Parts: sequence; structure tokens; C-alpha cells
Amino acid sequence: MPGSLFFLSLQHMAQVFRYFIFLSFRGTAYNGWQSQPGKPTVQEVINRSLSTLLREEIIVTGAGRTDTGVHAEFFCAHFDSANDSLAGDISFLHRLNGFLPEDIAVSRIARVREDANARFGALSRTYRYTFATAKDPFLAETAWLLHWRLDIAILNRASAVLLEHTDFTSFSRLHGGNKTNICKVTEAWWDEMPGKLVFTITADRFLRNMVRAIAGTLVTVGRGKLSLNEFEDIIRGRDRGLAGQSAPAHGLSLTDIKYPPDLFI
Repeated sequence: MPGSLFFLSLQHMAQVFRYFIFLSFRGTAYNGWQSQPGKPTVQEVINRSLSTLLREEIIVTGAGRTDTGVHAEFFCAHFDSANDSLAGDISFLHRLNGFLPEDIAVSRIARVREDANARFGALSRTYRYTFATAKDPFLAETAWLLHWRLDIAILNRASAVLLEHTDFTSFSRLHGGNKTNICKVTEAWWDEMPGKLVFTITADRFLRNMVRAIAGTLVTVGRGKLSLNEFEDIIRGRDRGLAGQSAPAHGLSLTDIKYPPDLFI
């Protein structure tokens, strides 16, 4: 058997183990999660770091895409490796975090079933959009500075309307490549804190740009420029042109992803 074919045969026969890797990142310096030729992305950094330390080609598959500048306080990806002892290896975790740049951190690596998928296995995802209500240098890269006062009571009433609908075409990026625009929103609410407002939303899936489009449109509602009925008409209209401008990327962060417990070994 030719040498190259023999090598491929050995690779095929070698046992691999699937892992979930849990991480967080500040997205300011990156063109989102997904690898793109000639552009810095979080996925590319993770691929390169794991491949270097494990001395094998590692390609991670993320739980989803994030836009340029969007952050993740909680993110998950899966990858396969011939190494069977990465789960719970604190020493390797320290080495990996020492290798990664300061704006990416890995908190855990867990063994999962061989068919586990970080993207398609997720039960729900939660995003948080942060608005600064006063100039704050510590929020400059993670919050949208508002120049208007918003009505929190109206915002929470408008957010509750989201739970009554499933077609979010009006908040989907045009030509975003979605097979369906149907999503089930299970939670959506606003909190007021010193110096900031926080919009939190949970759903079984999200369309590209969906949370930013919703957040931007809700700001118009909170300013009194759009009524609750008009907001619901936008949802029913299933037309991105009806909704407001998307909120800036830097205020958005993915904060949680839920998976079935039986995925983990």
C-alpha cells in the first residue's frame, strides 16, 4: 500500500474522542466567531491554539455565529481529538489559557457523546444587550450609550409581545441564508441598574442579526416613537424594512446555552 494511503488508513482507524469546550471572549478585535480568509476570528484562534498544543489538526465547530464585535460571556464549541484525557485536565487548561490572547478564556473542556453537536444540540440560547445611560469608560466597548430616556414599563410590555409570535422575519438579516425564520422566544425582559439598562432574551434559536434588530426597534418603542400596536404590526408584517435600525454590535453578548444533560459523559 502506498505510504500516503497507509497514513490515511491509520487515521481512519484511530479512535477519536469528542469534547465540548466552554469559553468566553470579548469580540472587539474579531470579525465574529466564524473563520474568514484574511480576517481575525475567534474560531481561527481556538483552532490554531488547540492544534499547536495537541500536535494534531483540530477544527472546532461553534454553537453558532457571532457578528463582528459581538461578545460571549458563555460560548460552546465541539471538537474531536485522539487525546482521551482532556476532560478535567487542569494542567492542560492552564496551558491553553496561557497560550490564548487575553480577550479569550476557556473555562472547561468536557467529554461528550460522539454524536454531540454544539450547534444543533443546543436547547436554548440567551443573549443580553447592555445600554449605558451615562458615559462610562468601563462600558465603552460593551454597551450602547443612550442619549434618550426609555420607558422601562413599556419596554417590558413590548418584550412580552415577542413570546406570542414565532415568525421573526422582520428582525432577520436580509439574505441571511436561514432555512426558516421560526423561533420560539421563551423569555424577554428589561432590567434597570445604576448607569445601565439590560435587555435579556432567550429562545430555542436565533436568526442572524435578530437580537440587535429587536433591541434597536425596542429602543424606538421605549422613546415613545412607536406604539405597542405598531411594534406588533412590525412582527406580523414579516418584512425587515418595517423594523428599526439594528443596535450596535458591541452592546450584545451571548450569556448562556443550554444542552441536554445526557450529551455529557
